[in-house]
Amino acid sequence: MKWLLGLGALAGTAVLGVAGYTFLVLAPGLPDLDAVTDYRPKIPLRIYTADNALIGEFGEEHREFVAIKDMPKVMKDALLSTEDARFYEHNGVDFIGAGRAVLADLRGGFHQGASTITMQVARNFFLSQEKTVNRKLKELLLTSRIESALSKDQILELYMNQIYLGQRSHGFAGAARTYFNKSLKDVTLAEAAMLAGIPKNPVRHNPVANFQKAKQRQEVVLKLMLTRGVITENQYDQAVHEKITVTGKQIFDSRADYVAEMVRQKVVEEYKEQAYTSGIRVYTTLLKADQDAAYEAVRKNVMAYDQRHGYRGPEAFIQLPSDSEERDDAIDDVLKKHPSSDTLLAAVVTEASPRKVIAELASGETVTIDGDGLRFASTGLQAKAASALKIVPGAVIRVIRDSKNRWSITQLPEVEGAYVALNADDGTVRALVGGFDFNRKKFNHVTSGWRQPGSSMKPFIYSAALEKGFSPATQINDVQLSQTTDEVLKWDPRNDDGKYEGPVSMRYALAHSKNVVSVRILQAIGVQHALDWLQHFGFSKDKHPANLTLTLGTGAVTPMQLAGAYAVFANGGYQVSPQLITKITDAKGQVLKSVPVTKVDESARVIDARNAFITDSMLREVTRSGTAASASSKLGRADLAGKTGTTSDAVDGWFAGYAANVVAVAWMGYDDPKSLGGREFGATLALPIWIDSMRAALAGKPQIVRAAPEGVSNAEGDWMYQEWLNGGGVRQLGLEEAPPAVVTPPAQ
Repeated sequence: MKWLLGLGALAGTAVLGVAGYTFLVLAPGLPDLDAVTDYRPKIPLRIYTADNALIGEFGEEHREFVAIKDMPKVMKDALLSTEDARFYEHNGVDFIGAGRAVLADLRGGFHQGASTITMQVARNFFLSQEKTVNRKLKELLLTSRIESALSKDQILELYMNQIYLGQRSHGFAGAARTYFNKSLKDVTLAEAAMLAGIPKNPVRHNPVANFQKAKQRQEVVLKLMLTRGVITENQYDQAVHEKITVTGKQIFDSRADYVAEMVRQKVVEEYKEQAYTSGIRVYTTLLKADQDAAYEAVRKNVMAYDQRHGYRGPEAFIQLPSDSEERDDAIDDVLKKHPSSDTLLAAVVTEASPRKVIAELASGETVTIDGDGLRFASTGLQAKAASALKIVPGAVIRVIRDSKNRWSITQLPEVEGAYVALNADDGTVRALVGGFDFNRKKFNHVTSGWRQPGSSMKPFIYSAALEKGFSPATQINDVQLSQTTDEVLKWDPRNDDGKYEGPVSMRYALAHSKNVVSVRILQAIGVQHALDWLQHFGFSKDKHPANLTLTLGTGAVTPMQLAGAYAVFANGGYQVSPQLITKITDAKGQVLKSVPVTKVDESARVIDARNAFITDSMLREVTRSGTAASASSKLGRADLAGKTGTTSDAVDGWFAGYAANVVAVAWMGYDDPKSLGGREFGATLALPIWIDSMRAALAGKPQIVRAAPEGVSNAEGDWMYQEWLNGGGVRQLGLEEAPPAVVTPPAQ
C-alpha cells in the first residue's frame, strides 16, 4: 500500500512540476496576442473596373477577408463538422472530443483530430509544426489565452480567413475563388465539403493536385455532416454525386491584364511592398462591357488575319514512348512548355490522317478533330507535306472548341494587335488591350509601341492646312510627282492604289487617302508649320521627320498618344490627358487617394473650334464614302469619323476614329516589323477591330450632330473659314505650272 501512495505522490509531484515549468518558464516567453487581437491578414492588391469587375490581383497569398457574419452557413457547418464539432461548447481544449477521437481510432471509424480550432489558431499564428512537449505546452497556454481574449465567433473568423488551403490560397474565400472561380457565398454543399476537407492535408487533398483524393476526403466530410445532423440524407446523396469543376486558377471578371499591370506598377511605386499585403483596392476608369468587347475584338481579328495567311505547322515535335506511363509523362512535360492562350489549347497528336486527328490535352482529355475542323491545317495532313508542316503523332498543335463542342486545329498568331478607347470629353480610359496575350508577351503596345502611323497622320496635316487658307473644297491636282533633287523632296511619292484622278477636292483626297495630294499640301504649307501644329495635339517634334514624308506618317506614335490626338477633333478642340485610376482604398474601404474625373474646359483648348469642326466633317467623309466606309454600314451610324493608316509595305495597319464621346485607336503589326501582306491595309487589319469594339462602346449612345461654330460658312459647296470668302485662301493647288502662293488673311 505504501508503494501505491509513493507512486501517487510521485505522479502528483510530476504534474506539479510540469505545471510549474509551464507557468514559470514557458508562460513568460510566450508572444503577445496582437496578431490575433489586432488581426491584419495579408490581403493582395486588387484592381477593378469602374463598374466593380475584378481585373487583377497581386500578392503572395490569395486571400479575401470575410467577416464571420457573412460566412455562409454551409461552409461553417462543413468545417465545424470536420474539424471541431464541439467548438462552441468547449473552452479551447476538447477533452470529450479527444476521448471520442481515441475511441474512433480504436474502432476504425470516421473521426477528427484532437486539436480544436482554437488550438490550430494558436499553432498557425504563433508556433511551428514541430512535435515536441514544449511546443504542445505552449500551444495549450496560448489556446487558453486566446479563448479568454476573443469570442468564439472571432476565433472562428480568424481560422476561416487565415488557414492555408493549397495553391497559395489562404482562407476559404480565397480558396473558393482559386478552385472554383466563385465567391464563397455562392459555393454549393459539395464544394463547401471539398474545401472543408483540405485543412487536414493541403497537399494531399488539394483538388488541383489530386482531385481523386480531394473527392474521397469530401465524401468523408459529407458523411460527418450527415452523422451530426446538419444535412439530410437527400442532401448528402445530391452532394456526393454533384459534378465539380475545378479551375485551379483565378479567372477574373474581365480580361484586362495589360491595364492591371499598368496599375500595379503605379501602386507599387507609391506604396512599395505594402501594396501586396495591405488589401489595397484600385478602381479604374474601365467599363467591363467595353473592355470585354475590345479583348474579344483584338483576339478575333488577329486570329482572322492569321488564318488568312495559312498554316505554319506544329509548334514542336516529340517522340512518343511505347510505354503508356512514359508516354503520359512525355506529353505532360511538353505541354507544360506550351501553355494555353485563353481558348487556344495545346495538344499532342496521338493519331493523324487526312480524315481524322486525335490529340491529348494537358488536362488528360482526348479530343477528336475531323471534318471542317481539319480544313485550316489540311496542308499539314497531306502525304507530301514538308516535315516542318506535317502533322504526325508527337506533333504539338493548337486546338479550339466552338460553341457546338466541335474541335478545330488552329495556331498561335505571330502578329500582334492593340486597341485603346478614351472618353473624348475627360480622357478616361474605357478599354485597353495591349496585345494578343499578356502571358505570352507582356509588352504593352498601347503605351510603349512606337510605330509609324501611316495615313492616320494626314488629318493633322490637313488641319494645319486650314490655318493657311485651305478648305475642304480646295482643288488639288492628283497626278504623280516627278523625281526631284530638292533637298526637302528626295523621293517619288505614289498613291497606294496606283490611281491618279487629276483635280480632286481636299475632302475627297482625305477620304480616299491620296498620298500625292497630301504631299502637295504639306509642300505648300511648309514642313515647319506642320511640325509646330502637331504639338497642339500632344505630338513631339523629335518623333517626326522634318521633311515631306511627315504627311505619310513616317514618324512614330503610340496608340495611346494617337487616341489623345484624335480626341481633340472629337471634342471640339480640347486636349485631354488619359486617366486610368479614379480611387484607391484600403482593405476597409477607406479612401487613400481620390482622382476626380473632370471634363475639359476652355483652359484645355488647343485648336480653334472652327478647325476642329471642319476637320471633323472631313473625317466623317472617310467613314461615309472613303477608305473606312464599311464602318458606317456595319455600325449603322452617321456620326462616325476617323482615318485608316497603312505604312510603307503594309508593315503597320491602323484605324483611329470616334463617335459620340468615344475616341478609339486600333493597330496591328509584327513586333519585329515586316510586311503584313500586299493585300492588307488599315481597312482590313485595324478597322475590323475598331468596328467590333465600338459596337459595344456605342450601344445606347445617341448620334451626335455638330452645330457649326461661329466663323465658318458653307460656301462653294463646303465649309470654310469666313475670312477666306470672296476669293481669299487657297482655291486650287498644282493645277498650273507654278503652284499658287499661300495667301495670308488680313489681320482681324
